[in-house]
Amino acid sequence: MICNSYRALNEMLVFLRENLVLLSVPKTGTTALHDALKGRADMVVANPPELKHSPVFRYNRWFRPMFAKVCDKEPELVAVVREPISWLGSWYRFRQRPLVDGKPTSTKGHSFDEFVREYCRGKPAPFANVGSQAKFLEPQPSGCAVKYLFRYDNLTAYHAFLQDRLGFAIETKQANVSPKMTLTLDPEIEALLRRKRAEEFALYESLPAR
Repeated sequence: MICNSYRALNEMLVFLRENLVLLSVPKTGTTALHDALKGRADMVVANPPELKHSPVFRYNRWFRPMFAKVCDKEPELVAVVREPISWLGSWYRFRQRPLVDGKPTSTKGHSFDEFVREYCRGKPAPFANVGSQAKFLEPQPSGCAVKYLFRYDNLTAYHAFLQDRLGFAIETKQANVSPKMTLTLDPEIEALLRRKRAEEFALYESLPAR
């Protein structure tokens, strides 16, 4: 589905024979790749958004018990995580699009500094309420966790991993691109973000750059 030239966000994909589940972390640059793969997937979770963007805790609660009944082995979870400031910049740009004009989630009329400052609050206003990558990917006490986690700035490795694991060449087309704009963050706001959302940076920096 295409709305005002912006694609719907990517789905969660399940490959039973290959024993993989690709989680759909919003704004991590995987829409084009998931678009190329969904025709080969055994299951495509496209709606509702609460399920297609299932965090690990929701996957653990709803999908894991179902797969335990039909799979010989537990599927391995795969995901991508993005550098936190870049991730927030993508959300900020995405919410500038005309589709959300006049809605509480629109970032029009707010600077990027205002957006990030609001994001740092305990309960952000709707325009800055975009969730948390760290919370999305948080391992569960049951042992449910992402086994293969890739950095957004190394999508080549993610692409290669999937080609090797799935056994076919993957060709992608650009999709779900946010409006282009140059964003800068005030050093004081960045320091606030790093202090208030330290877990986001710790997760990203725990992964090798290449």
